[in-house]
Formats: sequence, structure tokens, C-alpha cells
Amino acid sequence: MEIEAMYEQLGVSRAVYEYGEAVLRDLRPRFDAIDQTAEYNQGKVLAAMQKNRVNATHFAATTGYGYDDEGRDNLERVYADVFHTEAALVRPQITCGTHALTVALSANLLPGDELLSPVGAPYDTLEEVIGIRESKCSLKEYGVTYAQADLKPDGSFDYDAIREKINERTKLITIQRSKGYATRPSFSVAQIGELIAFCKSVKPDVKVMVDNCYGEFVEPIEPSDLGADMVVGSLIKNPGGGLAPIGGYICGTKECVERCAYRLSAPGLGQEVGANLGLMPSFYQGLFLSPTVVSGALKGAIFAANIYENLGFACVPNATEDRHDIIQAVTLGSREAMVAFCKGIQSAAPVDSYVTPEPWAMPGYDSDVIMAAGAFVQGSSIELSADGPIRPPYAVYFQGGLTWYHAKLGILMSLQKLVEAGLVKLPE
Repeated sequence: MEIEAMYEQLGVSRAVYEYGEAVLRDLRPRFDAIDQTAEYNQGKVLAAMQKNRVNATHFAATTGYGYDDEGRDNLERVYADVFHTEAALVRPQITCGTHALTVALSANLLPGDELLSPVGAPYDTLEEVIGIRESKCSLKEYGVTYAQADLKPDGSFDYDAIREKINERTKLITIQRSKGYATRPSFSVAQIGELIAFCKSVKPDVKVMVDNCYGEFVEPIEPSDLGADMVVGSLIKNPGGGLAPIGGYICGTKECVERCAYRLSAPGLGQEVGANLGLMPSFYQGLFLSPTVVSGALKGAIFAANIYENLGFACVPNATEDRHDIIQAVTLGSREAMVAFCKGIQSAAPVDSYVTPEPWAMPGYDSDVIMAAGAFVQGSSIELSADGPIRPPYAVYFQGGLTWYHAKLGILMSLQKLVEAGLVKLPE
């Protein structure tokens, strides 16, 4: 069967397919560069696994307290070596990225301390964690204050404002690498390194945490290579490689990670407890596959930007910019277009492809959110997915794809639904 006929069977018209192929012709050099980064990062992960002598005994399941769980402890040594940090906490007991960030913040901030974001407003779900929106057990409720330096209109750091905000109570600085639900640029590791160096020049003892979600293995280095005291993320995003069914990680200095372990479990217990519940094979293998999986997601993001920018939609990053995370924001301009886009992503899924996504009041957000994700792991955004809050400028955020070919299909199906709804017209 010819490839065009297969795409037609999957719901993509010949006109949409041919438009996609025309866009792809100019992207091969960029795809080759992505493959080179993936090859380097694959070697980095493999070297860490070999150094720590990963073997079949590390895949054994533990239950209960999880005392003497060598597979779990060795995985944390592997993560520490991959991210070039003193220590790591990698646990299935961490339920999501927001949870990992909450553990890191609450472990390293005490009453009277101040948290500073030098990159503008945090991701929506952190607003209640910090106390920007009132919530039980927020940092604000425990006496931690919050300060913020907004980005300049062009998305760059406002160093004068940051210097002014840093004071004697500034204990921890949080840097969100990815754009979240904002149409600002995501930051390169080099940019983050410059910001870290600046903050530490103003206050040498300040701790810096980087929300690394969606950025792992996009570049050859990580923020921990350039001075971050902690890098934090979710295993159902990049580093889980699509295989981890739950979990999060915190890599950083021994002091910071030890405090995180005490906060996650209990003072005095720390990393000594926490059974792996049979998840070690998926955690190890997911990390091993992650560089390749991330490369496919990156190709999908670049393809999406080129598809939609050519049709007149604003994209962040744009069609030609370098990539620093796997997220592609497309400003569609209307609720109807967001819904049509997400219907296309959902219809391309291997799981729940027959489901119609609708906006709903999702916990942790102050706007209705639409989410399209037919994933093997619920909420896994390294798998093909798209989501966004139903509010101006009506931007949808596309990410993931365990393979490049699936990411490609998802983008073509999103365009197909927009064409069918009369919201997009293909070039003649």
C-alpha cells in the first residue's frame, strides 16, 4: 500500500498530506542536527549506566519500607551522573512535575525566607503551591514570601529588576525553563547559566532551582552543568522515555537533595525508605530510550511550527528558531480553532482515538482547559498531546510523540480538522 493511501485511511486527505510533505522538504538539515544531539545524549546516558554497573538485580521489585533497595539507589546514582550533580532523588512516590517542584521548594525554604522568580509568573499549577492563589498548605501559609521580576517585552531577562528584587531574605530562586501556558520564549541552557551566574554574583549563597520539565535531552548540556543547585522534572515527560508510568526526579547538591528526601518521606528517614513497587525496569529503560524519544518530539515541534506559520498563525518558537524544549505554542485565535486542533491530535492517538476532547475546569487552573491525549500513561506529555487554557490569545501547546512518525500524523490530523471546520484554507 502506498504511503498516501495509508494516511488517507488514517483520516488525512491527500491535499493535507502533500502540503505536509512540501513543508518537510526543507527540514532535513535541522532533523540531522537533532539526531546528532540525540546521539550525544544517548552516549551520556549509556556511560552513566555502565559506570554504575547496571545489572538484572537492579530490576527487582521491593515493597513496604523499601529498605536496602539497591535498584532504586543505583538509579539515583545514574541520574546524578547523567545530570552531573552530587546527588539525585528519583521516586515513584513523586506523582507529577508539580509535586516534584513542591517537594524541592518546601524542603529548601523556611518561614521568613523569600522565593524569587526572575522569569515572570510561574506555571499555573504553582500559583497555589506558592500562594499567589490562596490554597491550604501553600508556601505563603507557612510564612514564605514571594517576589517576581517580569521579563522584558522581548522575552529577555530584566537584570536591573532582578538585582532590585534580590534581598537578604531571598533564599531560593526558581527558573522555569519551558514557557508553560505563556507565549514567551523558552530559555536555552546557556541563557539559564547566564541568569544563574548573575543571581549568584548578587547573592553568592542563594540557591537556584530550575524547573527542567520538557527540556531534558533537548540540548547536550543541562542547567545543572551551569550552576543550578537543583534541576527538577517529571518522569512522564522527557526522562521517562514514555515507559515510566509515574514518578519525578530532583538532581542537585547533596544538601538540597537530602532536604528534599526528608520532605518527601519524613525527617530522619529520607532516602532510606520508598519501595520501587516493580517499576525499576521501566525507569531504567525509559531513561535509556529518552534521548531518541525526545528527538522525535523535537522534530514534531519543528514540523508543527513550519506547518502553521506558513498558514499565518503565530508560533513560539517560530519556524526557524533554535529549540530549548519540546513544546510548540500555536496561537489559533479562537476557542473553535483550539477545539478543532485538539480533536485532530486526539483522533491520531493509539488510545482513546474515538474520544472528543472538550474544555473543562481542570484542578489547579483558573481557566477551562482543553486537553487532547490518547496516551498509554495518563497525562504523559512525552506522548503525543496538546492542551491549553481557553482564554486569549487562544494558544494551544503541542508536545510529545513517542516516535517522529506519530508526531507527524498528529500535526497533519490537527490541520485536517481545522480544514474540515472551515477555519484554515490550504495554499493553492
